[in-house]
Amino acid sequence: MFVCLCVGVTSHDVDKVVANGACTSKQIAEACGAGGDCGRCRRTLRAIIATHHDSAGCPSKNNCPRKPANGRESKSVSR
Repeated sequence: MFVCLCVGVTSHDVDKVVANGACTSKQIAEACGAGGDCGRCRRTLRAIIATHHDSAGCPSKNNCPRKPANGRESKSVSR
């Protein structure tokens, strides 16, 4: 199934990116382009991330033991 029509990315493509460590829709956009154009698919991207985290046994997206796809640690911002 196509997830992002803007760049022609499928759910299989996104699954691979998430399995390789992407934890945010921004990281997915950096890796394969999905979610980086009009943004209409970001809700679907977040659902794929959540499904993967649930099946991987991650306690939460902010406390996932996997390294982010870009190899950098994510920084939290205080508001």
